[in-house]
Amino acid sequence: MPRVSGIDLGTTNSAMAVMTDRGPEIVENVDGKRTTPSVVAVNPNTNELLIGEPAKLQAVTNPKNTICAAKRFIGKRYQDEDVQHDMSMVPFAIQPLANGDVGIVLDGAKWSPTEISAMVLRKLREDAEAKLGERVTQAVVTVPAYFNDAQRAATKLAGQIAGLKVLRILNEPTAAFLAYGMGNSGERTVAVFDLDVCTFDITILHVSDGLVDLKATNGDTHFGCDDFDVPLVDHLADLFQDREGIDLRESADRSPMQRLREEAERVKIELSTQRSIKIDLPFLTADQTGPKHMRVSLTRAKFEQVVADAVDRTVGPCKQAMEDAGLSAGKVDDVLLVGCGTRIPVVRRRVEEIFGTRPVSTINPDEVVAIGAALQAGELERKTRTSLRAA
Repeated sequence: MPRVSGIDLGTTNSAMAVMTDRGPEIVENVDGKRTTPSVVAVNPNTNELLIGEPAKLQAVTNPKNTICAAKRFIGKRYQDEDVQHDMSMVPFAIQPLANGDVGIVLDGAKWSPTEISAMVLRKLREDAEAKLGERVTQAVVTVPAYFNDAQRAATKLAGQIAGLKVLRILNEPTAAFLAYGMGNSGERTVAVFDLDVCTFDITILHVSDGLVDLKATNGDTHFGCDDFDVPLVDHLADLFQDREGIDLRESADRSPMQRLREEAERVKIELSTQRSIKIDLPFLTADQTGPKHMRVSLTRAKFEQVVADAVDRTVGPCKQAMEDAGLSAGKVDDVLLVGCGTRIPVVRRRVEEIFGTRPVSTINPDEVVAIGAALQAGELERKTRTSLRAA
């Protein structure tokens, strides 16, 4: 039988996993990476279609023809209030399709978010087939718990366009729950805290006798760990202005600010494992006295002070989810961490403060959803094989 896969079709990055004799394993893409950017672009010079890392790498220089986060618009109508709001936040054009759904303009043509998502899924499938040396034709695909029927149907259609038979649309929190093997752990209440690059979700689940019940979900679809970069960039710009008397934010040349943004992302990542780092940005700009460089040190403690407001934005949705689920702090048995933002130590500490229990993060937070989807895919594959033998 063709291989069944588990796919985390993410807003920012996507991943695929399959079951092996050793258990669920992430399948690397052709670049040797374990996740693939959910980005599609057209090179304006060559008209070449780019998907994944190549598309992401040219996003800054080709923003109007680079589609990021198409998942925000999947299964939605053009006139939806949130679509009208989100249109102003993306660099590419949004126009209505003939049926009133959202249309995304790429290289002068209108595509549905479903078709854009299908391109990402097709790349995952083709890369996996090249890596595994066998066909991948069936999948379990994950979606946020708050997705409605139209969004789930559109996601399933994206899989079909990509050449996949979608056996099940699985909630992302449930996939994380399955990855941690809690399906047979008795009666428990579990919170799944998912802080990704540009979205934040908190979900409360209750499990009893192997059945998972969604008790509450909350979050912010316009907040993620990228928002930690914003105050950090301002802090670095302030430091430079204090030392050199130049406000890079007012410069007509945008390249210094772009370098600060790239450095902020590096700082955020490295201070998750280090106590302090050095920032060295030579020839950041120049004035009549000559070139100006930025050489400073930044501690984790200072970073945590700078991003304190961003961390605080996770508190309200968590408390609201607990209230909606009829719970108080200390009544949640397990807290599972999902998404790259949960690597940040101050975020982990805040999660423990909110829920009164130490969070669990023994599985790579970027891969846990795909792994859970693969476990579900493996179970469906096993049942199919059993049925075929019985027949």
